[in-house]
Amino acid sequence: MSIHWKILRSLLASPFRTRVIDDQRTYRGIDLVIAALNVAAKIRATTTSSTVGVLIPTGGVFPIAALGAWFAGKTVVPMNYLLKKDELQYVIDDCGTDTVLTVGPLLDYLGFVPDVANLVRMDEIGLSGVPDPAWPARAADDDLALLLYTSGTSGRPKGVMLTHGNILANIGQIREWVDFTSKDLILGVLPQFHSFGLTVLTLLPLCGGIPVVFTARFVPHRIVKLFRQHHPSIFIAIPSMYNALLHVKDGSAADFDGARYIVSGGEPLPEAVFAKFQERFGVTINEGYGLTETAPVTHWCRPEEWRRHSVGRPLPGVECRIVDIVSRQELGPDQDGEVIVKGPNVMRGYYKLPEQTAAVFDDEGFFKTGDIGRLDQDGHLFITGRLKEMLIVAGENVFPREIEEVLNRHPSVGASGVVGEMDPVRGELPVAFVEMKEGGTFDERALIVWCRESLAGYKVPSRIVRLDALPRNPTGKIMRRELKKML
Repeated sequence: MSIHWKILRSLLASPFRTRVIDDQRTYRGIDLVIAALNVAAKIRATTTSSTVGVLIPTGGVFPIAALGAWFAGKTVVPMNYLLKKDELQYVIDDCGTDTVLTVGPLLDYLGFVPDVANLVRMDEIGLSGVPDPAWPARAADDDLALLLYTSGTSGRPKGVMLTHGNILANIGQIREWVDFTSKDLILGVLPQFHSFGLTVLTLLPLCGGIPVVFTARFVPHRIVKLFRQHHPSIFIAIPSMYNALLHVKDGSAADFDGARYIVSGGEPLPEAVFAKFQERFGVTINEGYGLTETAPVTHWCRPEEWRRHSVGRPLPGVECRIVDIVSRQELGPDQDGEVIVKGPNVMRGYYKLPEQTAAVFDDEGFFKTGDIGRLDQDGHLFITGRLKEMLIVAGENVFPREIEEVLNRHPSVGASGVVGEMDPVRGELPVAFVEMKEGGTFDERALIVWCRESLAGYKVPSRIVRLDALPRNPTGKIMRRELKKML
């Protein structure tokens, strides 16, 4: 079955029920269907390419655009509106699309117009009229549904090919693992060009009859206001967002009453953010894990089986192993190695990159995540580092996250990033970059002493550099590649 037929059936099952609320308006199920059919008619009339770009901020218009493209038999290419002009143009050219769906206010925000044959402004076409009668296209499980371009923290972004079957599998896995129902309400703040924002906060609720409140920009005090107004039961965000919510002065535990699932994903949740959120709001943040290449969720730590630092056990249908980074032999419990996964949600491959695709799969078809982790006796996964970021200091393996966790616990440090600097004697030396909290005092010597209290000597940063703001990608991850350049 195709993803859009699954959504269509769900929307028509309760056509007059509110399904989406965003910063502009409210959409019932029938509103989304009619609008998507109109978009499909426009696409059929103007588009010859197999792909359609979607350059739209988070809200109800994004799923309308995606549904319209699928109804027209196209592959959807969600586009990152935070990219610079040349970066965005690379994605447009690489996916070979002749059509990008967008809205006028976003073009004003960008300050430039993408170079594409057909730039369709959704705010200029009629979305509420009776569309020309046309049967929505059908697609097989193996047909390409999405090209999701990775954030490009190292080199050019790659187009991740996700099929209709990949997406439907992941939605089914999540719904089997956690008891989301139509009585729930989701607050969506992640960008829909991001795999978590697209699958978990957009496509899953559309398939499952779960209403969603979207807001286009993450403004901490506005998020708290939306909690008070709508009382969402499900909230999924990234660590930097939880850290920002801690700075809302009038936020209280009462604001999170009724929230059943408060989940962090995208990158490891710092210990300091977890502890402060629990202390101030009485909320235990559970972590999940996944990658764009896995559609994206592979692990989810459910509240009833919470373990600190665990991202949970594998979802149904996902097989997870830990292998030695040199021998590639499978390791036992509590041993660190590379995390590899296999399942129906794992991508077809990278678009037009057969060699890179082959390189990330082993002989048994397991996807090499590039993350370092370990499994405990009960199968809970703990992510401990990133293979490409691993430092070798005097012959010892050192992972930046361990050092960052110590630095982030310091009362003056807001966030940190650690990279390696080549040393002729010791191979590499860890260098830390820190972003201070408001009012925090930077004292390099004091921070080094702080690290020595918790870390082995070879793991202590050789120097610590203060930055006004750490370089981050659009989803809030610290870009170590940019830090490396600063050395």
